[in-house]
Formats: sequence, structure tokens, C-alpha cells
Amino acid sequence: MKKVQEEEIRPEKIFDEYLRLTKIDTHDFFNNSDKVKIKCPACGKNDYELWAKKNDFEYQLCNNCQSIYVSPRPLIKYFNSYYQDSPSTKYWATTFYKETELARRDKLWIPKAKLVKDLIIKYQGSNFIKNLVDIGGGYAVFDEEISKIMNLNITVIEPSLHLAKICRGKGFDVIEKFMEDIEYDELTQDRKCFVSFELFEHLHNPEEFLINLNKCMKSGDIFIFTTLSGIGLDIQVLREDAKALSPPHHLNFLNPKAVSMLLERNGFDVLEATTPGKLDIDILERNKENIKDIFWKNYIDYSSDSEKEKMQQFISDSGLSSHMMITSIKK
Repeated sequence: MKKVQEEEIRPEKIFDEYLRLTKIDTHDFFNNSDKVKIKCPACGKNDYELWAKKNDFEYQLCNNCQSIYVSPRPLIKYFNSYYQDSPSTKYWATTFYKETELARRDKLWIPKAKLVKDLIIKYQGSNFIKNLVDIGGGYAVFDEEISKIMNLNITVIEPSLHLAKICRGKGFDVIEKFMEDIEYDELTQDRKCFVSFELFEHLHNPEEFLINLNKCMKSGDIFIFTTLSGIGLDIQVLREDAKALSPPHHLNFLNPKAVSMLLERNGFDVLEATTPGKLDIDILERNKENIKDIFWKNYIDYSSDSEKEKMQQFISDSGLSSHMMITSIKK
């Protein structure tokens, strides 16, 4: 992938305004919400300890699989209301996305389309995949880019009225529902590749999502998705000061081993679980005033740019970046 800096895809001024609105919305929509304690969304164990607090949300660390997750968790009705009506959600879908679309297309979506193409070719075998289903397609920028390099029939699953309209305007078939509500016969019966980007960390119930996804797949269908890893460097070092720790949006921070356990338990074989992230060191550098660990504080201050590039590559190759990509297939 191209060299990426956080400022290019998440300009500080715009992103900080989004976080400011989120903090206000979190109080307005969740302050008096009913909450329930949940088991680890990855391994299902009930062995955890408090890892961080942020905006009145508690993040627990699973002592079994090292996943990080929000518990007690507000009931889903509060999240539905938040995503439909909150100023921060509107700001993300309009101002933030419009201001960053060109940079994100160039730095993120074009390389990601090429990567997904390579993965499809690698794992499709002799039964070629001609259908792609994008879960939570947003502005369908990924779908535009992969359409340029692969001949695919694309369906976008997008529950947002505003975003679904945009996807249709770009010529894509759209199912205006959540994945959890999709029926098997709403999708083509031919072989498919499902994709989902930066959605898994938002899911109120990841297992429910995977169960229904599996029901909508045929044996041999592929599922490729990206999400945040709780053992990622910048999240581990910055903890509650990490901007990725962003309740009520980010509820689940699994990791390559934990998410593989969850997938295997729900009818998938994991083909690859990697962390191809490029931003961990850059994020630490831009937030060094919040680094408490003396090793990483010194490393950021004294290492050269070339040394930092090598360290970032090492982190990604070692499965320790906070950006995680999973390729799986239905058993």
C-alpha cells in the first residue's frame, strides 16, 4: 500500500470536532440508558478485568483471549436512536467524509480494492467469483474502485437512508437493511465474496451478525473484512487516550487469534488473519504527549524516520498493528 499519514485520512481539526460532538451525543443518548453485562464477544468467557474508562463507557479486557470490549453495554435500541438522530453521526456522513473522500480514495480504497482482488484470485479456486456483497457500503467508494479492476456483480447492503440513496445514485444495487435482517433469498444463489470494512468494531452483537451472515452464504463463499485489533500498538500504548477508543462507535476490539476463534465457532474457516496497518507509529508520534510508557516516549523522540518505517513494518508483519484484515470462507 501507499505510504499513509493519519492527517491525510483523518485531518486533526475535522476529526477532533467529530470527537467533540460524539462526547456530547454520548451523554445525550446514553446517560440514562439501560445496560447489561456481557461475556467476551469473541470467546464467550466471563473472565475479565477493567481495562479503561471513556465517556462513561467501561472497556473490559478478556483474560482468556485478550479481547477488549464494552461492558456493561447499553441495549441496542439506544444505539439505533443514536445512529439515526445524532449530530456526530450526521457530521461524519456529511462534513467529515466529504472533506476526506479524495485522500481516502487514493490512500485507502484504491489499494484496498487491489488487495481484495488479489485475495479473491488467490482463494476462489476453479469456481470463479463473479458476485460481491459489500456490507455497510457507505459511499460505495470501494465498490467504484474494485469495479474498475474486476468484472463483478455488486450488491451493497446499507441500512442508512442517506447513504443507500448515494449508492443507488452511483448505479449499484442496494438492499436497505442491516446484515442481521437479510434473508438468504434476497441475494444471488451464485458464488459470492462478502466484504465489510471498519464495521465489526461497531457491532452490538458480533456473533449474531456472523450467524446470519453464514446463513446467507453458500459453502465456499468468501468473507473478507477489516476491523480494529485490541493488541494493536497505538491502542495498547495510548489506552483511554487513543482516539480509536471511541464509544459509542467502537465497542469491540478483538485480535487475530480471538476473531479467528469466533469465526471458527460460527461456521467459517480462517484463511488469513493479518494486521497490514501503516499508521501505528504515526499515531503515536501525533499523540506523544499522551504516551506514558517511557520506552515508546523515547523511541518516538529519538528514532529517525527510516527507523520508524522499519518499526512500522515489523509491527504489521508481527500481527501487532491496530488495523486487522481477515479472510475467511464458509465451511
